[in-house]
Amino acid sequence: MTGALVAGLLAGYGIAIPVGAVATYLVALTARTSLRTGLAASLGVATADGVYALVAVLGGAAIAGLITPIAGPLRLVSAAILIGLAVRGAVQALQKTTTRPVTEISAGRAYLSLLGITLVNPTTVVYFTALVVGDRAGTAVAITDQAVFVLAAFAASASWQALLAGGGALLGRVLTGPRGRLVTALVSSAVITALAVRLVAQTVAL
Repeated sequence: MTGALVAGLLAGYGIAIPVGAVATYLVALTARTSLRTGLAASLGVATADGVYALVAVLGGAAIAGLITPIAGPLRLVSAAILIGLAVRGAVQALQKTTTRPVTEISAGRAYLSLLGITLVNPTTVVYFTALVVGDRAGTAVAITDQAVFVLAAFAASASWQALLAGGGALLGRVLTGPRGRLVTALVSSAVITALAVRLVAQTVAL
C-alpha cells in the first residue's frame, strides 16, 4: 500500500507541476476573482486528473487505445477552449477599466470549467496509462492499492493546483490597482493563447 501511495503522489505531481495553459489560466482566474473561486477551479483540475488515474487503473492499455485515435481532435478542442477563455479574460479586464459591469465567475462554474478543460486533454489519460501499464504489467494489483494510487494522484494534483491558486490570490492582492490587474489579465491571456497555438501547431505537425 505504501508503494501505491508513493506512486500515486509522484504520478499526481508529475502531471500537475509542468506549467501550461491551464495552470496559467488558473493563476489569472484567481488573481482577478477570489481564492475561493481559485480553489474551486483547482479541484476541477484535480478531479479530472483523478478520473483519468482511475480510468488508467481500470482500463489500462485498452483505454489508451481508444483515446489515441481521437487525441488530435481533442487537443484542438482543448486549444479552442483555452483561446476562448483567454479572449474572455482580456475582454473582461478591458471592461473593468471602462467601469462597465462584468459578471464574476462563481466557484461552481470555475470548478466545472476547469474540469471540462482538463478532461478534453488526452495527454492526461495517456500519461497515467503509461505509468500504470509500465509499472504493473503482468502483475495482479490489489483493489486497495489501486484505490490508494488514484486517491494519492488526486491529492497530489489538488495540493499543487491549490498552491497555484494561492499564488494567484497573492498576485491579485499585490496588484490592487486597475492598471495592474489589466496588465496581469492581458499578459496571462497572451501566454494562454501562445500555449494554445503551440498545441495546435504540434497537433497539425503530427
